Amino acid sequence: MTAHLFTWRDMPTLQNQRERSVFLDSALVLTRGPMLLPGALLSYIVPSAGIITCVLDGIDSRPASIIGQFIHPSASATAHLTFLTPDAAVAAPLVLELLDYMAILAGQRGALRLLADVDELSEAFESMRRSGYAIFSRQRIWKVEGRQQEKNEIDNWRSANHRDAGAIRALYNNVVPGLVQQVEPFDAQRPRGLVHDGGGEVHAYVELRYGRRGIWAQPFVHPDAEGLLESFINLIHNIPSRYSRPVFICVRSYQSWLEPAIQDSGAEAGPRQAVMVKHLASQQKALRPLALPSLESSQPEISAPIAQVELNQTDHGTA
Repeated sequence: MTAHLFTWRDMPTLQNQRERSVFLDSALVLTRGPMLLPGALLSYIVPSAGIITCVLDGIDSRPASIIGQFIHPSASATAHLTFLTPDAAVAAPLVLELLDYMAILAGQRGALRLLADVDELSEAFESMRRSGYAIFSRQRIWKVEGRQQEKNEIDNWRSANHRDAGAIRALYNNVVPGLVQQVEPFDAQRPRGLVHDGGGEVHAYVELRYGRRGIWAQPFVHPDAEGLLESFINLIHNIPSRYSRPVFICVRSYQSWLEPAIQDSGAEAGPRQAVMVKHLASQQKALRPLALPSLESSQPEISAPIAQVELNQTDHGTA
């Protein structure tokens, strides 16, 4: 079997399999929807868009195909798998060939790692492990339904700006384990979310991603800021510009102490997911060669022989 990039000939196959897919990018599918067909078509028409759709023809002796996709923004060190289809083929040995093919393409584009959000109880989890993916964190996604409350008060919460980058970085370094930071380093670009400003210090930051299907909220709250829980719960029910869209709160395992308060607020818990990574390259320090002068090529210095100097001194002494 050979893998290849998606073409218009693969469109009918994807059309038939679109309802039987495994999604591997939770933030994308919950905010924008599956987008299988539009994304695959865009990857074929505009390859520079950073959406790469791949096809492995044939499953065992049947003519069906396995289709997968990943997104790699330009100049980013990280790519993210978005889906595999059909779900019945995820456990097949042939899916490993497709995963390896996508990893090669991502590496050729300059990505250093591939990420995937995988349900730990799914068949996809074992396939990802066999393909070289490893868990670096876990997460649970909580869904908040209903319309935005009429009393839209979010005291001490404000939109983050570029002046908050240093404080948010310090909070990120204090909250996020080092292993996770190696895979997901702090984004130095303009923060996208809300900060809790208490006396000039940032004790909490909620990263926000807006989409037509929902709003993705990922909190970073300092453990010493337990007094902010009530304010945080009030915030998630009053996200600015929420309207009637659901809010999806992504709680990583290192922030699990937030979950009881989120559950008490009426949020609906989703299944626990493994956040997995496959490293495509290992970063090593480049050794700079040090040029040393060659001893053989140097010219010897001209000096008077010791015996000759002593002889001259003896001659002068007897004169």
